[in-house]
Parts: sequence; C-alpha cells; structure tokens
Amino acid sequence: MNDITIRDIKVFVTAPHDINLVVVKVETSEPELYGLGCATFTWRYKAVVTAIEEYLAPMLKGRSVHNVEDLWQTMKGSSYWRNGPVLNNAISGVDEALWDIKGKLCNMPLYSLFGGKCREGIAVYRHADGNSVEEVEERIREFMEQGFRYIRCHMGTYGGNFDGTIQHMVHPKGAPDGAYYSPRVYMQSVVKLFERIRTDIGWDLEIMHDVHERLSLADTLDFAKEMEAFKLFFLEDSLSPAQVQYFEKLRNQTSVPLAMGELFVHPLEWRTVVQNQWIDFIRCHLSDIGGLTPARKLAAFCEAYQVRTAWHGPNDLSPIGMAAQMHLDLAVPNFGIQEFAGFNDAEEEVFPGCPKLENGYAYLNDAPGIGVDFDEEAAKKYPPTDKMDFSWLFSRLPDGTAVRP
Repeated sequence: MNDITIRDIKVFVTAPHDINLVVVKVETSEPELYGLGCATFTWRYKAVVTAIEEYLAPMLKGRSVHNVEDLWQTMKGSSYWRNGPVLNNAISGVDEALWDIKGKLCNMPLYSLFGGKCREGIAVYRHADGNSVEEVEERIREFMEQGFRYIRCHMGTYGGNFDGTIQHMVHPKGAPDGAYYSPRVYMQSVVKLFERIRTDIGWDLEIMHDVHERLSLADTLDFAKEMEAFKLFFLEDSLSPAQVQYFEKLRNQTSVPLAMGELFVHPLEWRTVVQNQWIDFIRCHLSDIGGLTPARKLAAFCEAYQVRTAWHGPNDLSPIGMAAQMHLDLAVPNFGIQEFAGFNDAEEEVFPGCPKLENGYAYLNDAPGIGVDFDEEAAKKYPPTDKMDFSWLFSRLPDGTAVRP
C-alpha cells in the first residue's frame, strides 16, 4: 500500500439547504479508496471550483496520497501569492480528503490518528434570533427544551439591521439599497435583550453574542464593558481582522471573554492575539485557513496560551467539513465549544453519516477517516442555487456609507 497515488480529483457543488456547498473527492490508484473534503466558500464557490479543477488537480495527479504535509505545503506555495479564502478553501478540500484517505488506510477515525479522545461528546451551541425580544426568548426556550445549554443570542440579524424601520434610521436622498443599521440602536437593543434573558430565563444558561465586526473601536470597548453584567460565555468578533491590535485595549479594560477569528485567513492575523492572550477563544473557519493540516497546528499553538477552540460552524459548511472539525474537537485538550447549525433531511440524504445530536452534545459515528460519505446521485437533486440571500453582506450606516466586517 506504499505506492498509492492520486488518480483524479473531482469537485461537486450541491445545495441541499439552498446554500452552495463545495465537496472535493480525491480518487486513488486503489479503485475503492477515495477521500472527501470540504472546500465551501459559498460566496465565491465558482472561483474555488476553478482553482481546484484548473490548478490543483493537474499538479497533484500521480502524487503519493501518504505525504499530506508535503502536498499541503506544495499547494500553498504553488501560486506564489497565497493566504486568501479562495485558494485556502481549494487547498482545504484536497487536504481534508487526504486525511480522510489516511484514516481509511489505518482503519481509524481521524480523532484516533490525532491522539485519541479527550472527551466523549462535543458540546455545541445554537443560534437564537428574532425580530423582537419575545421572539428571541421563545427560540431560546425551544433550544433549552431540546437540551442545549449554550446559545448565541441575536435580535434583528447581524449588527441590529432593522430594515430602516426605526425612527433613528434616516437616510439621505438617493441613498442606495443595503443592509442599513445604526450602531447606537444596535448596542441599546442588545443590552435590552440580554437584560431580559437574564431576568426571565436566569443564570444557568451559557449565552454569547456575535458583534460581527459592526462597531467602531470606541463603541466596541463601550459595548464590551456594558456586556460584562450578563456574564457571557464569550463576545464574538468584536473587531475586524485589520484591527486585531485593538484587542490589547479590550483585554486591559474588560473582563468579558473574547472570541475572534471567523474571518481569519492568515497566520499573522491570529499569532499576536493568541501569544498575548488577548482572546479566550479562536473562531476560525477551517476551510478558510486551509483545512485540517493548519488547524491542528493552530489548536496546538493556542493550547500553549490557554486559548480554547470554538471553530466556525455555520450553514455554509458541508457536513464533511463539520465532521472534520469535530474530530479536532474530540482530540484537542483545549476544546471550548462547537458552533453547530444543524442538518436538514436533504443534507443527511446527500451526506450519509452526519454527526448526531443528543442532549446538547454531538457524536461522530466512529467510521474510518472523517466518517461522512457523499451520495453523488442524491446531490444531483439539489443543484447549485442562485437564490442565496447576499443582502446582509452589503452593510451601510444610516447615512448610506458602505462598511464591511
């Protein structure tokens, strides 16, 4: 089995949840042996597909499947310029598929290759959102009845976008369409929401909130201080990747636990905040940083500084990608929490072997490799969609100024 090589690399796009998911299949010189990986950058999925089909696949055919690290380094350096989400996702799809193959060759689930279990189940958190305090509270209680003890709470979507219906939201003439929000109204509404949660539901529930990089530096500090009263599990993505140095001021002036990293694509974005212990949780999206190979190193790096993992787990992540990071969740000692959006029936049809939930914990199936398969015929029933809602990406302040996370 020492001469197994890459015979072909195929890319599939399917949308069983009306979100375009990119799946990579690495076929080998052994007819029945293949690996699967997630390369889902749903907002630019066509660019990822092109990068794999036109550049990575021709370069990797005929290479040994055993040398995962060497192949990752080769893919990373082959474009000379690197560390962007398109190429990182392309690399991730192949990298995770190679790890899947390695697990199958060893007849072990990946967490066993990574050193074995540090825990039996994976604690997950869900999202409670709504257009009013009452709607959010109702959603929280539904999740609690299902056994969830960690819940991220929002009201009015990211940044408190209330569609311009609040009287504070006055636009100039000719202002373009967009996802308008008022930072001041947003902060006030979140404080009101969390006061209600702690008053009505109590203090036994672990709650968190995602700022989604929607505030100025001064507002971020003021907001973090206000949120201290609610004893959050963490406050997420308070700043943009371009402003991570400001975490030093946050850490020095607030006790609220801080999570960061959803938009990270480059090691220099996380190195300083981890080394200086300015954050408490690392929140990277595994495919956006290049897959399992760099994520294993990042988790070990964070362990040295007592920073825990809280990998990004949205709907725009395939069940293969979710399971891949859950193998890390089981194996690393500094696991914190796992974001989990859940799977619908169509996703479970297309991806046999999805992780299962019970009483707030996720469980893997212990099959060799990643453990999630891909039904190519079922995937054809859910072709790529052009119905995705991109509107939340076009954020604007009340005066019409375009802003970005």
